Amino acid sequence: MSVTSYLTIGRDVEVATEAKRSRFLCRLARVASEEAARAVVEEERRRHWAAGHHCSAFVLGPTGEVLRSSDDGEPSGTAGAPMLEVLRGHEVSDVVAVVSRWFGGVLLGAGGLVRAYSDAVRAGLEEAGVRERRLMHGYDVRVPHGDAGKLEHGLRAAGVVVRGVDYAAEATLHLAVPTGAMGQLPHVLADLSGGELTAVPVGSDWVDG
Repeated sequence: MSVTSYLTIGRDVEVATEAKRSRFLCRLARVASEEAARAVVEEERRRHWAAGHHCSAFVLGPTGEVLRSSDDGEPSGTAGAPMLEVLRGHEVSDVVAVVSRWFGGVLLGAGGLVRAYSDAVRAGLEEAGVRERRLMHGYDVRVPHGDAGKLEHGLRAAGVVVRGVDYAAEATLHLAVPTGAMGQLPHVLADLSGGELTAVPVGSDWVDG
């Protein structure tokens, strides 16, 4: 079954936590590519150059198909992988988490590191919140200028998303329809225009809900 929606973070955040005098700063950012995710990691490395570690994890794609993590010098499996598991557990994608750590003089041990890095990402996610992204299918409908306003009103009343209107020789309404409602659009247009109008498909895109 194809994916028609998924979750991402509601907003970019930075959240500070502490464990046995070690300070942790988690940055969560929305990203659209692996290149963008790695750029965020490098930006945090430059901004917080005095931190001892900049551990990271990111998840990309509607199905979370791209998964990456880095311990950045912490003992293997104590930072990046736990951070990644928190992201996956919250079912968010298109997000990178970077946790910078300043050592506080007390060794945390493997279990303590896992908890500290996991808790840092959980705190970030709690602050960021989530939002849904939906697969929307684009359609264009052309009408005479004098009919555009009435048609737009009727489409919106029927639950169709009108993303914009361009005015040239004719008015072109740009529509966005979720996968489950694609079959209803021809009927809605027929009812509003007496069967005179048709919608031309113009591709699909992921849109924040």
